[in-house]
Amino acid sequence: MDDFRLLFVGGIGRSGSTLIERLLGELPGVCSVGEVVHMWRRALVDDEPCGCGVPFRACGFWGEVGESAFGGWDRVDPRAVLALKDAVDRTRFVPRLLGGRPPAALADRLDAYTALYDRLYTAIARVSGCRVVVDASKHASLAVCLRHRYGPRLRLLHVVRDPRAVAYAWGKRIPRPDATATSPEQEMARYSPARAAVQWTAQNAVLAALRRTGTETLRVRYEDFAADPAAAFSGIAEFAGHSGAGPGPFGPDGAVHLSPTHTVSGNPMRFTTGPVRVRADTAWRAGLAPGDRAVVSAITLPTRWRFGY
Repeated sequence: MDDFRLLFVGGIGRSGSTLIERLLGELPGVCSVGEVVHMWRRALVDDEPCGCGVPFRACGFWGEVGESAFGGWDRVDPRAVLALKDAVDRTRFVPRLLGGRPPAALADRLDAYTALYDRLYTAIARVSGCRVVVDASKHASLAVCLRHRYGPRLRLLHVVRDPRAVAYAWGKRIPRPDATATSPEQEMARYSPARAAVQWTAQNAVLAALRRTGTETLRVRYEDFAADPAAAFSGIAEFAGHSGAGPGPFGPDGAVHLSPTHTVSGNPMRFTTGPVRVRADTAWRAGLAPGDRAVVSAITLPTRWRFGY
């Protein structure tokens, strides 16, 4: 299936995007595959488990995808892909990529890099039989790269959350249940409040710039989604291209039942199955130290006002 739609979930981590991505994966005709940007290391090198629970190399779905996209995963050199990623998919290249046609050498790397993703997404659509592929990689620089490949076929779901809540979440120690013996990170990454604030500003500013330059975008505030998840998700599903009526994956009691899924990386919630109820997470209001809150508020002030914070 070559006429699929690509929905890219962008934002900074710890903003609630994993839950939204999982809900999208419950819709018929939609295949959510986690954070593809990390698969080259975590899946191909470290053989971390798929969201279905088995190691990546043993997953039948991903085995079919690899065969369709590349003639088998053994035909892909993940370290070469990671080197190419470092040469184009970085925040420092964004100004040149957003400014029009980049310099020839960068343009060549961009074409080679995004061609890998195109082969992968196309194979995912073919194997799954779905017309919508959801990549929740979040990285704004990858979204900028993909815009050059897909143009109007790319849709951006920009998930944003109060930067103080995000900073609090980035400070927590969270084990990575998917880490293997060769995984370099045994815990989820942690940021200081100042670094989280800088990352929040940079990522959201780039995603806002993509919207201004013509990428079709739906911006969703996590707080609005948590306040009325069924209504908010209805708009998200429509934006993704789902035309079905009704409450989507939500039951009459407001809960949603999450099925096993084939996600390649992301928040540990990607392994959660069964009934889940969406709730607002406001622990940061009591948990974030006053000094840290002041630092985050000051750093993000020039950007957060445009998102209503």
